[in-house]
Amino acid sequence: MRVKRYVVDSMPDALQKIRVDLGKDAIILNTKEIRTGGFLGMFGKKKIEVIAAIDASSSAGSADSARSLQAAAAKVQAPSRPVQPQREQAYQSDFPEVPDVLAAVGASPKKELDSRSSISTTGAASLYSPQQVYTPMPAAPVTPVTPASAASPAAAKANVKEDLLMEELKQMKEMMRKLTLSTATLELPEPLKKLEQLLLDQEVDPDLVQQLIEEVIAEHEELQIEMTEDSTQRSIRNKLNVIIHSNQSKRIAPSTRVVHFVGPTGVGKTTTIAKLAAEQVLKYQRKVGFITSDTYRISAIEQLKTYATILNVPIEVVFSPQDLTKAFHNLADCDVIFMDTAGRNFRNEMYVSELNALLKSQGASETILVLSLTTKYRDMKAITNNFNKFKLDKVLFTKIDETDSYGAIINLVHDFSLQLSYVTNGQNVPDDITEMDEHEIIDLILEERSHE
Repeated sequence: MRVKRYVVDSMPDALQKIRVDLGKDAIILNTKEIRTGGFLGMFGKKKIEVIAAIDASSSAGSADSARSLQAAAAKVQAPSRPVQPQREQAYQSDFPEVPDVLAAVGASPKKELDSRSSISTTGAASLYSPQQVYTPMPAAPVTPVTPASAASPAAAKANVKEDLLMEELKQMKEMMRKLTLSTATLELPEPLKKLEQLLLDQEVDPDLVQQLIEEVIAEHEELQIEMTEDSTQRSIRNKLNVIIHSNQSKRIAPSTRVVHFVGPTGVGKTTTIAKLAAEQVLKYQRKVGFITSDTYRISAIEQLKTYATILNVPIEVVFSPQDLTKAFHNLADCDVIFMDTAGRNFRNEMYVSELNALLKSQGASETILVLSLTTKYRDMKAITNNFNKFKLDKVLFTKIDETDSYGAIINLVHDFSLQLSYVTNGQNVPDDITEMDEHEIIDLILEERSHE
C-alpha cells in the first residue's frame, strides 16, 4: 500500500494532486490544518495537510485492501485528534471553499460526510472542520474506510447534528440569496432612479427607500402599467402619505389639562411653549399657566417669565418632583398648564429617568417631544428611543427654516409611530408655528416646493 502526504492551500488543490499522483482509486485518510513558516510560532501561514493512500498490490475494492487502509487510517488519524478548538474555528472561518465541496459531495447522500464524526453546529460560518469530514475521491470504486469512531455511541447524536447543520446551511444559502438580490446593482428605470436619489438625498433611511422602491415596482407590475415619471411620483407620494398621515388631531386637545414639553438642549422648547400658549390664549380664549423645572439655566426661567408677563399668565418654578403638588394647586383655576422641562443630554438614560418623575399631572395630559430638524437622525433616534420607554404622545419639529433635509420626519414616524403635531419656522412669537402639513412635507422631500 502506498501512503502519501500533501500540504496544500485548499482541498481542490489536494484533490488535483492526489488524482495525478495516486490515480482516481485513491482515498483520503485524514485532513487537518497546520501552519507553516512564521517566526517563533507566530505569523505562520495556514495550510491543509492531507493524507491519501492507494493499494498498489490489489484491487481497491477487496476486503484485504479495505482492512489495510482501515489500519493505516487509524494510525494516521490517532495523533491528529488533539486539535485545539480555537485553531479549528479559525481555519473554518477562512475556508470559503467548504460550501462548494459539500455541494458536490451532496450529490451522493451516503458519501455526504461521515455521520460518525463529531460535527460542530455552532453556526453556518463554522461548517465542517477538515479532520471531521471523510471525503472519498469522486467515482472511486473503493469501499469507504470506516474510522475508529464509527462504533462510538455518539453516532446517533451525530446524525441529529448533521440534520441541524444541513438546515443551517439551507438558511445561510437563502440569506445569501436575499442579500445578493438586495445589493445587486439592478438597472432601475430612469423615473425610479431619480426618485431613489431624491429620497436618499433627503436622508430617508436607505432600507426604507429600498422598501418603497420595491413596493412601487410591485404595484406597477400588478396593475400592468408603464413606469413613467408621473406614475412613480404618484405611487411614492401615496406610500409616504401612508407612513406619516394620521386622522388624529395635531392640536392640543380641549380636554388636555397639562402639556409636558420634553427634549434635548437647544431645540427651542421655551420659545415653542410661548408660541403655543399665545395660540391658546388669543385663538381659543383658554386660561393658561406655566410650570418650569428648567432650573439648570437661569436664563430659561427668565425667558419664560418674560413670556408669562407679556401674555399675563401665572408661572410656577419647581425644583423637585415634591414641588409639583404645590404648583398644581396654585394653578388650579387654569384651563391648561404648559410645563417646560430642563434640556439636558437625553442620550443618557439616567437623565430621562429623573425627568420621568416630573411627568406627573392632575387630569388629562399630553407629552410632546420637541426635536430640531437640524439634528442628525441618528441622534434623534437615540433620544426618542430613550424617551419612548416612558410616555410620548406627539412629536413637534423646530427649525424647519434652517434646513433643506426633511427625511428625518419620515424616518421618525416610521420607526416610532409617533403622532405629528406642530412645526416651527422661525423665532417670532407667536407667528412662526403651524400645524404639520404632511402633503407639504412630501412636496419638500420630492423637491416640489410651492415657492419655487
